[in-house]
Amino acid sequence: MREKNAIDGILVLNKAVGLSSNQCLQQVKRLLKAEKAGHTGTLDPLACGVLPLCFGEATKVAQFLLDTDKTYRTILELGISTTSGDKDGDIIAQYPVPDFTEAELAAVLPQFVGKLVQQPSIYSALKQNGVPLYKLARAGKTIEPKLREITIFSIELLRWQHPHLELRVHCSKGTYIRTLAEDIGKALGTGAHLSYLQREQTGPFALADSVTVEQIAELSQQSLAAMAALLVPMDRALQHLPRLDVDVQQCLRLRQGQTVPLVQAVAEQTVGNQEIGEQAVVRVYHEQHFIGMAECHNGKLHAKRLLSY
Repeated sequence: MREKNAIDGILVLNKAVGLSSNQCLQQVKRLLKAEKAGHTGTLDPLACGVLPLCFGEATKVAQFLLDTDKTYRTILELGISTTSGDKDGDIIAQYPVPDFTEAELAAVLPQFVGKLVQQPSIYSALKQNGVPLYKLARAGKTIEPKLREITIFSIELLRWQHPHLELRVHCSKGTYIRTLAEDIGKALGTGAHLSYLQREQTGPFALADSVTVEQIAELSQQSLAAMAALLVPMDRALQHLPRLDVDVQQCLRLRQGQTVPLVQAVAEQTVGNQEIGEQAVVRVYHEQHFIGMAECHNGKLHAKRLLSY
């Protein structure tokens, strides 16, 4: 039986094009010989860039990374619409593309900034009755994905080289960039599909924090310590949450499934400038050690997801 390592932490992978998120996860898991691992939301095989992988106890914070904002750099090819909204799909329509000026293109983008309702692509990994939509679509099933509310905080025009439009998009969770590409193409009257997509940032993690599978493989030939040095502490993923420090008695109560009066915790501890409201999730520390997440409810602190140690 192959030896397993009890590894806890987050590795920020620079995912390569052509592999699924799960294939990348399994590759890295084998290299680290990790017991337990999970990723924080899928990137399509077409896409590359930041994919945080959680190992060991860090799998307990994965959900909170799913909820963070994302930043993408993307290239749209105008003039061609495809079945999947990206370059891997079959061409369904072609249109002439005018010699737009950058100013003309930039003038269209603000209508896609702010709170929007988006129709997810039927070729997305979103699930319907437990089955990914792309599998249903490829099987010829009729699919009507539910509309979802998203927020696009900004769209920056990086480059225009006919017929390719390069953008940087800062958006909320649940945003489908291929759908955005199609919508921009419709607004321009040219159609469009996604020809390139790179995730530059997920929550606090950026490309500068990331490593490739090849780099991990090289370090795996050295030592476990060399690979472990790639991991970042799991609570770094939770810096957007308010912090509470509990004393030994409060820590024990939480670990035993009991509650702690929130007013007592707030009164006794420093929580900075972050407001702690009803149903807020907080990161909890004891003697400067991160012990997990708790939730504020009915004036009490309830353990939500605590580490095993």
